[in-house]
Amino acid sequence: MKMSAFNKLMATRRAFLTDGGLETWLFFQQGFDAPEFAAVTLVDDPAARQALNTYFDHFLAIAEQADTGFVLDTNTWRGCTIWAEKLGVSAQELLAMSAKSVEFAKQIRSRWSSRVEPILINGVIGPADDGYRPGELLKAEAAEALHWPQIETFANAGTDMISAITITNIGEAVGIARGATKVGLPVVISFTAETDGRLPTGDLLGEAIEAVDSATDGAPAYYMINCAHPDHFRDAIAKGEAWISRIGGLRANASRLSHEELDESEELDQGDPVEFGHLHLDLAQLLPNLRVVGGCCGTDFRHVGCVSQELHLAHAV
Repeated sequence: MKMSAFNKLMATRRAFLTDGGLETWLFFQQGFDAPEFAAVTLVDDPAARQALNTYFDHFLAIAEQADTGFVLDTNTWRGCTIWAEKLGVSAQELLAMSAKSVEFAKQIRSRWSSRVEPILINGVIGPADDGYRPGELLKAEAAEALHWPQIETFANAGTDMISAITITNIGEAVGIARGATKVGLPVVISFTAETDGRLPTGDLLGEAIEAVDSATDGAPAYYMINCAHPDHFRDAIAKGEAWISRIGGLRANASRLSHEELDESEELDQGDPVEFGHLHLDLAQLLPNLRVVGGCCGTDFRHVGCVSQELHLAHAV
């Protein structure tokens, strides 16, 4: 029986790549504009589509050189219907944008499928509130209902998996995981980490992972850490506790600044890509089940290229 693309990801000993900080690249580096950092609203903009084609081409070329697979995100981080009013569209219009974003990702995959294998289409779900500072903490049932329309849209559009990115709290993570399970799609939960390695709610990373696993019968395929510099969460994963084995992905920030400092900054802190790569070699040695590496705020193909240099080219994985 032929192994599915997702099963190949789960079985890999050679970390797949993904992209970097799509929104920071698109808005800070390329000069595009959209309300609430909602790249999904640009899905029909020819200039933005051309820019995103170029963006993903850079990362896929790195994956080709590294001879590894790729997790191709949809540009749908602000696609939850709770954002529709702030984006000036109806809920149905916003869901249609998510579906179009899946088709756009499939077009990119078709251009690269003969050179990079496998490429998984990953339906990206963002938080219902700010990715740095959660407002009202959702109960799991409310979170599932809130995110269900986008989850169902991804299932109908044919994504290979779903990833909830920059999730700040346990209840929302549980709700998304339960919803994805109902449509039969693999789900990944990626928690935002603060400078102390905790979630913005103050929960310890390990406690959050264990709580979500307990509430969902271990539904997430794996967990990721995002939106924090490697220095911010290294100590949390260096203790060798059992929950470390559940971390399968890293999407770190380029900057060592706190989230408050990043919010107040008028310029993008792109950090040091070479150092970023070195730090990921250290992190990879602490994470026995690391399957996917990429970047978050402030990172682009230079940072991910340096990570790949360390993990795939200079050192065997």
